[in-house]
Formats: sequence, C-alpha cells, structure tokens
Amino acid sequence: MKFITYKNKNKHTKHLGVLLETGIISLEKIGIMYNDMNELIEKISSEEMKKISSISKDTALIPLENINILSPIPCPKQDIICLGINYHAHAIEAERYKEEAFGGERRLPIYFSKRVSNTVSPGEYIDGHFDIVDSLDYECELAIVIKKDAKNVSEEKAFEYIFGYTIINDISARNLQTQHKQWYFGKSLDDFTPIGPCIATVDEFVNPPKLKIMSKVNDELRQNSTTDLLIFDIPYIISDLTKGMTLKSGTIIATGTPSGVGMGFIPPKFLKSGDTVECEIEGIGILKNTVK
Repeated sequence: MKFITYKNKNKHTKHLGVLLETGIISLEKIGIMYNDMNELIEKISSEEMKKISSISKDTALIPLENINILSPIPCPKQDIICLGINYHAHAIEAERYKEEAFGGERRLPIYFSKRVSNTVSPGEYIDGHFDIVDSLDYECELAIVIKKDAKNVSEEKAFEYIFGYTIINDISARNLQTQHKQWYFGKSLDDFTPIGPCIATVDEFVNPPKLKIMSKVNDELRQNSTTDLLIFDIPYIISDLTKGMTLKSGTIIATGTPSGVGMGFIPPKFLKSGDTVECEIEGIGILKNTVK
C-alpha cells in the first residue's frame, strides 16, 4: 500500500490517500480521518488497513491529473537520522574526493542528523543557496519510517517496528560539509530534504528489501545500485540505535547513498541552477526536483 499526502488542483488543503496506478483513494471519502501522515502512522488500525484493501479499485478513485502529490510527511516530528558512508563504493569515492573529511577505517556506523522543518515535495524546486554553496550535491536514499515507539529492539524483531519506506534526496553542500568538523550545517539548509512520492508499507516487500536504487541528473544516469549492498543493514541500524534511544513513531531514518554522487566524478559533477534530479527506488516511485 502506498500512502500519500496530496492536495486537489488549485486548492491548498492537504489530504491523505492511497496511490494506485490509475488514481488515488481518498481516505476521507471512505471514512478514515487523520489530521496528517504522522498521526496516521501512529494510529491507523489493522481494521482500517483491511478496509482500504477491500475498496474496489474501480470506485472511490480520484484521477491523478486532478491532484498534486506532496511530500508524504511535510513536517517531520523531529530531525531525520541519517547514515553516512553506508555503501562500500560510495566510501571509496568520498575518500577520494576529500580524505580528511571522509577517509579512515570505520568499524561502526556513522550517524548524523539532518535538520528539517518542512520537506520538499515531488516537483518542487530546491534552493541551491549558491550565495554560500559552491558544491551542491544529490544523494538518493532509501528511508525507513518507524511505525511505533522502539526501544531495545532485537535485529530479529526490527521489521515489526517499520511502517514503510520512502525516498529521500539528501541534498548536501559539500563545501560546508567538509569545512566544519561535523556534517549538520552542510546537510540542513532550507530545501535540502525532498521526500516522496509516497510511503510504501513494509508488507509490500520482502525483508530485508532488495530494491533497485538510482538517480539521474538531466536524464544522465548517475547512481545505479541495490539496497541490499548496505554496509550496515536495516535490522542492525534499528537494533543499534534503540540500544540507547527511543525511536518515536514517525521517526525517519535515511540509510545512506550508493556511489555516483556528484563529488564522486573526476572532475566532480555538482548541481547548478536549472538541473533536474530524479531519484528512483523500485517499488516506491520517482522523486523529481529541479534546482532553482
């Protein structure tokens, strides 16, 4: 099931729905009422999930041309938890770009947070902040959305705590990221967190999910990998984090990016105004944005 946040064309009110190939099911129209996606993730019942599944696909549909799909979680409850250097090939290209910032042996995951007040929806523009950024980069990532509060979770039970998956483009200002001793500022400028187009529920995939993950810039294929190549996999991440903290319902965890980011090329291929970035993950969809 693919949950979305949307608005009707020429309207401002946000609604929740389920995305199908031919249109969307409006949750309001079938009597399932939540204020936003954060509330839905925390409170939706198994009975409501069954009700949605039982709806005839020929009825209760709103055509896709009548809506605008927004970020599924326009306002996350808290900062996004991110993993750095979590694909082997990306570790190599990052160290080659700047060894001081990205090099060295790491036996444990690199966790950092990404400040976000409002996420960027599919189709919206990304502010490149070119007054302070000279090396704007993209990172297509599989993101985990936590279903219920998680503490001291074993790897064996990790998937019981996942609501679903979405796509994040972890936009990064490499000059700011490498100038500072941490990555927070270079990852957290306004508009640096496009998310979407949906949250695909965990039951749509095998555990752990082996999905094609790729990105294109102006139709040029840049990243091309699969999510089973994570250095630290999803069960490990959830178990490791919950040994010391509670992951609240709605927590978003970005699992890292594969090789092929702009800084990985010789010379680097950083983003400029007018560039269009497409991030695609099998079974979830395409997240497309343009740099303004």
